[in-house]
Amino acid sequence: MGVLINILEQGLLFSLVSIGVYITYKILDFPDLSVDSTFPLGAAISAALLVNGVNPWISIIIATLGGAIAGGITAFLHVKLKITNLMAGILVMIGLYSINLRIMGKANVPLFNTPNLFKSSIPAIVVILIMVIVVKILLDLYLKTKSGFLLIAVGDNEQVVSSLGVNKDLVKVLGLMISNALVALAGALTAQYQGFSDVGMGTGTVVMGLAAVIIGTSLFERLSFIKVTTLSILGAIIYKAAIAIVLKLGLNANDLKLMTAIIVVIALCSNSGAFKFKKRKSVIGGSAKDVKSETTIQSV
Repeated sequence: MGVLINILEQGLLFSLVSIGVYITYKILDFPDLSVDSTFPLGAAISAALLVNGVNPWISIIIATLGGAIAGGITAFLHVKLKITNLMAGILVMIGLYSINLRIMGKANVPLFNTPNLFKSSIPAIVVILIMVIVVKILLDLYLKTKSGFLLIAVGDNEQVVSSLGVNKDLVKVLGLMISNALVALAGALTAQYQGFSDVGMGTGTVVMGLAAVIIGTSLFERLSFIKVTTLSILGAIIYKAAIAIVLKLGLNANDLKLMTAIIVVIALCSNSGAFKFKKRKSVIGGSAKDVKSETTIQSV
């Protein structure tokens, strides 16, 4: 029972990252690699504030705002300075590494003796579940607004949005800010949950988030009544459960990143139909020979 609760806690925490990755990769079609540094950015801001005696809730709010600013910088590099989306994310990811070190003052900040959200009488699973439900409801409501529809439309067809007289660049900026704010929120909560913040804790976050998104959308794609936020949450929980099962089977913890890459490859292949076998059509009589001969005559 304890293992199941632990999987749910980690899966729900990571679902905030998968929702953020869904916004950039699936909705905006924007490969945002800055997620790898936005996640530890949220953890670094929250840890630095907690060490200085700031209220845990306030530290989470500030960390979320910090993530939104980082997403805005990525969007600014892309839409204003005309840097490609992939390169813009890489540049912000590299720059945030140094900023995270500056914020924490060192590579690792322990929080074991620091008051945080998970040291109260309320169980951790309840706190995490409430946070995830609140984020899901707010995002679902936002996607039903005019701004939310424009966000989806920009990912589908930018030209149509521009023809409506809407600034598509501003929509992209907003989408990236929301995405990175969610990722930073997840980083802040994870730091308090684990009891430490580390500058390298975001390595591979974007790949793991993409894996969770693909797993959720692939397994439940036929259930059209399930919202995209729910798919991301389910995908994150299933991903964490798969990792836990693999570890229980005796896999070395050092191979987790390799296992994540393999899961992503399998998920991508199944999603693209690479594992579907096509039936070979049989040729009746000598029609194949006749077609070949006719083609040869025409080419001559």
